[in-house]
This record gives sequence, C-alpha cells and structure tokens, in this order.
Amino acid sequence: MKPLLRLLAWLSLGANQRLGAAAGRIAFLLSARLRATAAENLAKAGFDSRALLPQNARHMGMGASELAWALLRPIDSVTALVKDVDGWDAVERLRSANRPILFITPHLGGYDVAGRWLWSRLPVLAMYRPHKNAQLDELIREGRNRGAAPDGTNVAPANRAGVRMLLTHLRHGGCSIVLPDQVPGVGEGEWVDFFGRQAYTMTLPGRLQRATGAVVVFCFAQRLPDAAGFRMVFRVREEPLPEDRALAAQAVNEGVEALVRIAPEQYLWAYNRYKRPAGAPPAPR
Repeated sequence: MKPLLRLLAWLSLGANQRLGAAAGRIAFLLSARLRATAAENLAKAGFDSRALLPQNARHMGMGASELAWALLRPIDSVTALVKDVDGWDAVERLRSANRPILFITPHLGGYDVAGRWLWSRLPVLAMYRPHKNAQLDELIREGRNRGAAPDGTNVAPANRAGVRMLLTHLRHGGCSIVLPDQVPGVGEGEWVDFFGRQAYTMTLPGRLQRATGAVVVFCFAQRLPDAAGFRMVFRVREEPLPEDRALAAQAVNEGVEALVRIAPEQYLWAYNRYKRPAGAPPAPR
C-alpha cells in the first residue's frame, strides 16, 4: 500500500484527480450499497440525485486519492494550489485579537487540503482517530505531523487525553479542527436534524467552545473544475453556540448544511450519516 500512496502523492493534481475520479466511478458501479446510500441521502436532502450521483462518485474517488497527495507532497506545493480564499479576512481579525478558533470542517471537497492550508498559517491541533489499517495510519500520521508544533505533533488522540490536549491548546490561544459529521459514540452525541432527517451528531464542538471561548468557523476547500486547484471558504459564526447540547449540535449541523449547499456534489453522501450507534437511544420521530 505504501508504494501506491507515495505514487499518488507525486502525481500532478490533474493526474491524481483523474485517477481518483475513475476509481470512484468503478466503486459506485461495483457497490450497490455505496450507490444506494449516496442516492438516498442526496434525494432526502432535497437534491437531484439522478443529476448529482455520477458527479458525487467522481468526487468521492478524488477525495480518496487526494489524501496521499495532500499529506505526502511538499506542503508548499499543496498550499500553492489554493487559488482563491473567501472569508479569510474575518479569520485574520479574530487572530489579531488573539481569539482561539475552532474550525468545523466536514467531509466536503478536499478536506485534507483544507487542513494543510490551515496548518501552514496557524497553530492547529486536531483530533485524530487511528485508522484500522496500520500502514495507512502510519502514513496519515507522518503527513499530518509535517511542520509540527514544538511538542512534535499536530494531532491529538480521539479520547479523553486528546480532549484535554485540545482544551489546553485552545485556552492558550491556539486553533483546532473538528470533523463534525462522523457518527459519535454513545453519550457523545444528540439526535438532531441534518438535511431534514435525524442524525446522531457529536456535541464536542459545543463543549469545547463553552470551556475555552473559542470562535466557531465553518470552512472547506472547494475543488475547482479541470484540476485548477482549490478555493478555501470560511464562514465565521459570530454568536456562541447555544449552551443546550442538542441546540448546539443543531447549530453545527446548520453551519455544515450551508457549506454543503455551496458544492453538494463534493460531499461524502455515501457515508451512512444517519446510522444509530450501538447502544444509542433510537432517533425521535
């Protein structure tokens, strides 16, 4: 696996994305489950699944192939392909006031490109859940720890110790990235609306903000057509998240929805976002 991932990293962005797009189309053709999940999620979210499904298959594949490209290439060559930035001036104002920032980055567009771009500009510590594949996990850690903080790492483990690391980092004026659309474990989420359906949604962003006073900023790296690069999009939430856990999770989902509507074909619709974790209470009607 390592030689393949390193090969993907050294391809041009165009070659990498073409290969990823082809792999995504093949995956959708071979997997009825992937195809059905993406089509159902698109349709129930109010999008034209017939029109967007082929595009979504391509972008799903590109998201996978870009992982190696974003993490293992020289950082400057990755960030140089961010051709446009929308909303960064508001982030700069927050940083000039020494405000800690909690970046909410869903599985939309080039999410590892977004991470590398942020890491190149800000002191960022992000939570990371180890991958089941040991070789892939090693490469992801290697990529995300390039240009690391003085303590030698850009990532915190997805456990209580990692949460304590994030709290300390944010309280000292740092920044963090949270992927908000992974299904959390029992006791770590609330059933709230996401595109018109109940989704078990993590409450971590609200807890981190209440404990540190960090400002929530929704962001993603939108793929530009014809391998032209990426556009970074930032949307600052001016008011704090509600203190109520469920209302805070709902506010996070609404911010994610607003980003997804910018480029719905680039969202990871094939992920079973609406599943019920083992041991979790059933979703309310």
